[in-house]
Amino acid sequence: MRDFLTGVRLFGQGLGILLRSPRLLLIGALPAVLTTLLLLSGMIALAYHIDELAASISPFADDWAQGWRTALRLAVGVALFAAALVIGLLTFSALTLAIGGPFYELIAEQVEDRLGNAAGAVELPWWKLLGMGLRDGVVLVLRSLVFTIPLLVAGFIPVVGQTVVPVALALVTAWFLALELVAVSFYRRGMNLTQRREVLRTRRGLALGLGLPASLLCAVPLAAIVVMPVAFVGGVLVAHETLDTDTDTDPAT
Repeated sequence: MRDFLTGVRLFGQGLGILLRSPRLLLIGALPAVLTTLLLLSGMIALAYHIDELAASISPFADDWAQGWRTALRLAVGVALFAAALVIGLLTFSALTLAIGGPFYELIAEQVEDRLGNAAGAVELPWWKLLGMGLRDGVVLVLRSLVFTIPLLVAGFIPVVGQTVVPVALALVTAWFLALELVAVSFYRRGMNLTQRREVLRTRRGLALGLGLPASLLCAVPLAAIVVMPVAFVGGVLVAHETLDTDTDTDPAT
């Protein structure tokens, strides 16, 4: 629980740092704006065609009574939209961090300079950041689907689907989002996705404390434009907490 609260605190400190540096907030918001426009257009298109998609997925219900057919296709439509929302959130972070690689490296460099101990950090070319971000983003999205798809199906189970499943889904989303948010700081130290995952597993509560508020706030329409740069700075602080623990520098100073 202590690590979880520390992760939440570091997320809040990310907001404090950006409020004192509006330029960094603007730089971090630009990739989020572009990704938001792309994914929002996709969600609007999905919502417009959701009835047709639900019907195409459940042709076996064509001969059912109207009430049962409507109920089934409503449930299918809700499941489709929920799945798209979860996938969109995971894809959003991957796309935003990949597209905004050069911007986020600049932010990471300045934040780590304030921390005073960016041990082993090196500057990476933008094309390398983009390639690593896209590659790891695809891997994380695919791995997350291994958990989210069964959970979405389990959402139809009475009681469990309305209590346990939403909590489990939120935690899974938070974990994979945290892995994305700390990526640039790990890249700058020459550490790949496997090493990143192994390090955060030792501080899982810390990762969830960062990823949970970020994922929940990103679900609010357009909030992700501000939440993503805040969460990214929180990710830099979390990476610092796990990798550079030999310093007592206060990131708020």
